[in-house]
Amino acid sequence: MNIPIVYEDDWLLIVDKPAGLLSVPTPKKESRTLTSILNQDAKDRGLNYSLYPCHRLDRETSGLIIYAKGKNTENKMADAFRNRQVSKKYVAFVHGKLAHSQGQIGFAIEGKSAITKYRVVQERSSYSVVEVSPLTGRTNQIRIHFKGIQHPLVGEAKFIFRKDFALRFKRVCLHAQCLEFKHPQTGDTVAVESPLPEDMQKFLQDNN
Repeated sequence: MNIPIVYEDDWLLIVDKPAGLLSVPTPKKESRTLTSILNQDAKDRGLNYSLYPCHRLDRETSGLIIYAKGKNTENKMADAFRNRQVSKKYVAFVHGKLAHSQGQIGFAIEGKSAITKYRVVQERSSYSVVEVSPLTGRTNQIRIHFKGIQHPLVGEAKFIFRKDFALRFKRVCLHAQCLEFKHPQTGDTVAVESPLPEDMQKFLQDNN
């Protein structure tokens, strides 16, 4: 599988994950994940490091994900995520038109605080294109938050009944588009961006 490398140096690797691929194994212990593919590639090329994911994306979500080349860098990146020092921006297509062009969703998820900021980029006839910035990193946070305000993501099937909505998509319309953070080793600012994947671009073209 061709997995685009967006950024690489001696400590970090940032790739553009395709939709449909797990970041890491679930309790089902799947053997083919983004992490296993990247580590096998490194091994095949004779590289003497292991890659550790610094965060995760859902199987259905496409976009940017950071890997550390070693535990020391992974630990530093974990601290950066924990302290909200990594800026993340997603693009989501959500059902309907939101009451406010920008806002913040802040209800807890499984008893833990969760904050999601959003800004409407474009309104279509039956859905909206939204830029989303999660300030916390709860599992499925964006999907749960937008479902909670009655604007679930297009393609959502885990938290809603898909048959209740006319718009269909083969996966959840969510793409991790931008990352910005202070490099854990050099202190330089790292800012990367990923283009909207082809399937979401086609959805925009086909659905006004």
